[in-house]
Amino acid sequence: MIEKHFDIPFIADLALREKQIQQNYRPIIAVHKWFARRPGTLFRGLLLAEFSERPLRDVFYNSNDLSGLHIADPFMGGGTPIIEANRVGCDVTGFDINPMSYWIVKQEIEHLNLDAYTKAAEALRRTMETEIGQFYRTRCTLCSANDAHVKYFLWVKVTPCHQCGKDIDLFPGYLLSTDSRHPKNVFICPSCGELTETGDRKELGHCNQCATKLLLKGPAKRSRCRCSACGADNRYPDASLGAPRHRLFAMEYHCSKCKPSHTGRFFKKPDDHDLERINEIERLWSRMHPKYVPDNKIPSGDETDRLHRWGYTRYREMFNNRQLLGLELSARIIAKTTNKRVRNALATNLSDLLRYQNMLCRYDSRALKSLDIFSVHGFPVGLIQCESNFIGIMVPGRNMCVGSGGWANIIEKFKKAKSYCDHPFEVRFQGRSKRIVPINGEWIGDHLNGDDATPARVVDISCQDAAACRLPDASLDAVFTDPPYFGNVQYAELMDFCYVWLRKLVGKNASAFKADSTRTPNELTGNVNMGRGIDHFTKGLSSVFRRMAKALKPGSPLAFTYHHNNIEAYFPIAVAILDAGLTCSASLPCPAEMGASIHINGTGSSIIDTVFICRKTGAMQRKWLANSPDEIARIVNEDLDQLRAGNVKPTSGDIRCITYGHLIRLAIWSLRFEWGKTEPVATRIGKVAGWLKGFGGWAEVERCMSFDGAAITSDMPLFAVHENAAEYGAEYADISF
Repeated sequence: MIEKHFDIPFIADLALREKQIQQNYRPIIAVHKWFARRPGTLFRGLLLAEFSERPLRDVFYNSNDLSGLHIADPFMGGGTPIIEANRVGCDVTGFDINPMSYWIVKQEIEHLNLDAYTKAAEALRRTMETEIGQFYRTRCTLCSANDAHVKYFLWVKVTPCHQCGKDIDLFPGYLLSTDSRHPKNVFICPSCGELTETGDRKELGHCNQCATKLLLKGPAKRSRCRCSACGADNRYPDASLGAPRHRLFAMEYHCSKCKPSHTGRFFKKPDDHDLERINEIERLWSRMHPKYVPDNKIPSGDETDRLHRWGYTRYREMFNNRQLLGLELSARIIAKTTNKRVRNALATNLSDLLRYQNMLCRYDSRALKSLDIFSVHGFPVGLIQCESNFIGIMVPGRNMCVGSGGWANIIEKFKKAKSYCDHPFEVRFQGRSKRIVPINGEWIGDHLNGDDATPARVVDISCQDAAACRLPDASLDAVFTDPPYFGNVQYAELMDFCYVWLRKLVGKNASAFKADSTRTPNELTGNVNMGRGIDHFTKGLSSVFRRMAKALKPGSPLAFTYHHNNIEAYFPIAVAILDAGLTCSASLPCPAEMGASIHINGTGSSIIDTVFICRKTGAMQRKWLANSPDEIARIVNEDLDQLRAGNVKPTSGDIRCITYGHLIRLAIWSLRFEWGKTEPVATRIGKVAGWLKGFGGWAEVERCMSFDGAAITSDMPLFAVHENAAEYGAEYADISF
């Protein structure tokens, strides 16, 4: 059982490492972008802890066969629990209300003939090179060769001055590249636009071309920009002007001839030939009659309203004409692919490619790479945008890409992802060295590549609300899931960006793609625009948990991950568990995010999830019960010690979220006998809130913690029951429920 066999230090160490470079541990996630994926090592650990009698460290790196078990996930998302269960032979059933989630998991888990895919993908890329390759070439400023590959086109937003009508470049700053990965800092001249390299960001010097003094800060700041021609003060954005316009001001390129003798990157201001190529693209696109470019309007939403403020009204306006041309031509090739699974794979590739091929991508001036549109889980509209090479640049004779964001990058990642399905592995660390450990005998898919003797596995995934599913009662051996976190990522609003394209390409043959949008009133995220608050979240989560509880065999676990910065967001968790007639028998900590992730870096957010283990019948370890905040503090301290043993350095935010998990677990334990699941949802939420207020909550527990976050110690007993602990022998270490 998980409560007995889960090894927190072991899994915490693996999960923390995995989240640093997740594609190195679970290449399958590269099939398509999804948000906030939980570590595969965590769910593998949970599965093996529940169904193996041997120590977790002994079985983790071995081949495991759990065939005959039936595992479900009611909130598939990116598919991690489903994939991990399928890999060890379980029959799997998965649900998600979002059609993009359904599609992504389907492409992850379906077997694919990798040779057929590779042949088709390479043919597509060759055709694209022939059709539009010339639009991604430039003249090298060093050797004058005209066939240098452009890695990134850099664009600045422009707006007309309301006074004189002159276009204003909305530069927030003039630093193009720092000296982190390039020998010097690269600055844009505010006068002539030429690029000048300097060794000091404090003493910038002057432009090498026109001698104008170089500047660090640009004129655009806090939605205001002064016109250099007439001095008028202008505000931006102005939605009445329509979608933003952009001006190409710089390029980073790659010259294979000069690279062996050149230190650093290649930068240039666009020359006349580069600008003429843009004009040629405009003429070519104007003659096209696109079949696969969506014309959908961008509906209002918590995230999409940000696009509206910038004048974007349709999704196609988020792309420039060169990107639209490449996407349309690619879609036409994909549509003609006869092999259905290969066609679907390439369509998935195009959908994933979109996040790099749009005019909301930004350029990282330190890492010198494109940041995809979802590097922040929203629609941030910057003033400087980065357009990646659409086709991608391959190093001749090597399976290595130069730059990011092109077809070559997407294809190579996808090949590694699907190859991993046939040959999964784990990464084992011994000191500072690491070793790839093949797990022979395990595989991911509905059937094994080239092995007709291996029986097909049951893979049943569907796009529907899990609360309405028809799973037989007492048919599941476990439910493992990562449910939505109230008020967090607006998955549907973001995924519509990809969905409207994918639907044009495959929608006629996919029943899940009937709707115009992935948005649905039943989505379980807080959303002000759609009027979805905590009551809606609670009702939805409760209905799903109740359905899953009925489908579970007696004593089988419903295990899920959760964390949030606010204790109020945990109230629906407690209500849903109690409504389902379940008891939370354990709340275990495990790393789930990367602290340096752009969307949480510097926010004080926790990287630690609580894994809630819930059952209808089972046992609670007596040491996990508490009747005062200082006893909670001691339990938290034990968790912190185990995390530190796994090389995790818990922050104050982590400690807070770990505490929230234990408080909710104890609230469920205390409220379970007198719970009224038919009472109004506000009443049920109020009961949880009332119990926590009476117990003492985080504020009281925090008072029992020392300054460095470690809990104080004392000789007081650690039990919530009033009997003397000495009355019980070791055989009574658990309390049954």
